[in-house]
Amino acid sequence: MSEPSLDFVTCPDPQGTHRMAYWSWGDSSASHVVVCVHGLTRQGRDFDLLAQALVDAAKIANLPAIRVICPDVVGRGKSDWLKEPMGYQFAQYAADMAMLIQGLNAQQPIERLDWVGTSMGGVIGMLLAAQNLPTPVRHLVLNDIGPVVSWTSILNMKTYVGRVGQFASVQDAANAIWEISQSFGPHTSEEWLALSQNMVRRLEDGTYTLHYDPALREPISAVTQEQAQAGEAALWQVYDLISCQTLLIHGAQSELLSLSAVKEMQQRGPRVQVATIEGVGHAPTLTHEDQIDIVRQFLGLHA
Repeated sequence: MSEPSLDFVTCPDPQGTHRMAYWSWGDSSASHVVVCVHGLTRQGRDFDLLAQALVDAAKIANLPAIRVICPDVVGRGKSDWLKEPMGYQFAQYAADMAMLIQGLNAQQPIERLDWVGTSMGGVIGMLLAAQNLPTPVRHLVLNDIGPVVSWTSILNMKTYVGRVGQFASVQDAANAIWEISQSFGPHTSEEWLALSQNMVRRLEDGTYTLHYDPALREPISAVTQEQAQAGEAALWQVYDLISCQTLLIHGAQSELLSLSAVKEMQQRGPRVQVATIEGVGHAPTLTHEDQIDIVRQFLGLHA
């Protein structure tokens, strides 16, 4: 498998600026761009297999070349950490992505913009899809996320976010990550190690820790049930503004997104198409061929 290129975009924040890293696959001159954004404590290399598959599919189908962009949301991966931890909020994330799209447009005008967002990345995608961007989002893939996030899931986040640990090896880290990630569904040990190798950074003493800012826990720890309910109401208003073609990939055993929420998403706003993944909770990793093919078909990247 080929490797992506790494680049950065400078984004403003209340304390000054920070750099957001992004991984780029495919033809840098392509006017069709697919942005793939990860979940809460993950990073852009989660999409390696999907990105390569989408680039290859366009070639095989003799379609215009595409470029797949996979950011590390601020505080994760190769991106800077914010000086003020309470700045880790959706408003900042969406503003950073708007800066990224503006920068990509300056490199090569974007004629078609599609979005694939897992969990947190899907919320960011909803926020952008509801805006009147110079290049609007044409296809939106929501990977096990919607306007409703169960309070049980938020309580679960409070138990693990920020616990970055210290590990003797990448394998030890992968084992620890698996303990809180089994809802992702069945993966071989080789598949899980591949997904985990970019989830760590090496410390000066040769040990490893998780790749993200432990201070991500601060805004999550501060969330009350009342605030969560208010956020849900606001996000439904955002969702109702979305008019682009939208696909929901739903983990059948998802604790985060209930069946009642899925049904409401089918009746409101963009009236999502739904693809249900059996044997998986929150969230499908989009690394297995059947899951990749769902995205590929929705984006029209097939012969």
